[in-house]
Amino acid sequence: MTDPRRSVLPTAERAADALELFSRASAGLRRLVPFDSAVWTAADPETGLITAPMLVENAGLGEGCAAYWESELLEENVLPFSELARAVVPAAGLRAATGDLPARSARFRRLLLGEGVHDELRAVLRVDGRPWGLVSLFRTVDSGTGAFRPDEVALLADQSRPLASRLRAFARPSRTTPDTGSPAPGLILFDASGQATSINDQARQHLSLLPEGPSFPSALGLALPIWLIGTALQARAIADGRDHGDARMRIQTTQGRWLICHASCLTGPGGRPGPVALVIEPATAADLAVLIAQAYGLTSRELQITQLIARGVSTAETAATLFISPHTVRDHLKTIFTKTQVSSRGELVARLFTEHYWPALPEPTRIQHLCGPSR
Repeated sequence: MTDPRRSVLPTAERAADALELFSRASAGLRRLVPFDSAVWTAADPETGLITAPMLVENAGLGEGCAAYWESELLEENVLPFSELARAVVPAAGLRAATGDLPARSARFRRLLLGEGVHDELRAVLRVDGRPWGLVSLFRTVDSGTGAFRPDEVALLADQSRPLASRLRAFARPSRTTPDTGSPAPGLILFDASGQATSINDQARQHLSLLPEGPSFPSALGLALPIWLIGTALQARAIADGRDHGDARMRIQTTQGRWLICHASCLTGPGGRPGPVALVIEPATAADLAVLIAQAYGLTSRELQITQLIARGVSTAETAATLFISPHTVRDHLKTIFTKTQVSSRGELVARLFTEHYWPALPEPTRIQHLCGPSR
């Protein structure tokens, strides 16, 4: 019997970028798991927040796209992506999860029901415990296809790891021409209702470099990408005690450079929640080092060793710096070579410096602090 996954993965694996990957995977999946509309989006592997690119098929949510993500972060919902990312099975259907009572979820009551949605199938695309993408498939009442079946949920769950692995590979920063004109950090302020009220010129410059995608008009005279809105909403959710995550997201510009967006809710008079301040700025050297490590699937310990190797530090010196044995260093090196598909230290350094933008390296005494605890 032919494995149904073969109808999805070979086509998707030929994709040249993440957006094409979503398009190919969606087309292949639709033949096996019928759906009427879909949302595919990349996610920041550290925080799980949405980032570019995003593919919205059949405009199932219409102008409610912003409201969909607002509900995701600010309302009590069944199957939030944050929980699904930690679940044993990274996919689930809404009707099955609610005992055929989808109205238990605020998302369904407020948004999906009005769009004629009958059921929603969600999945987190994850590999090595990190989410690299989020998927929502929708079936409408008019389609007559009924709720998503357990075998259809299982089939989508089977795609999680291979599709996440492809997304992870696309996150590897490419070497670009030296950036001599990066603007300073940009700032956008959002009021308590989520409306953008202020912006500086640096933020406008950063926004002009972001890829196309769902965006919404603002009183500032420009459209704000859904990814920034999602980061601001996360900051509000943290301030309200609905979430304990991090309102931080990375996004790649049309020039191939990486930006960091981070937001926090300020405190107003009497201790009441004030506006949300969102900062968007170029990724630092430490950010890029971690991004490259995540894109290759390196653990924090493997990143530490890779950084030392790139500085020309010997095995013995690496072991002494990290307080581990030389034998352990060599074992880690074997794993690093396998993940980066090289066979020597020279090839490893050449790949990181020639094929990718490897940033200036910190001093050995700072490496452990930058990478966090080892795994």
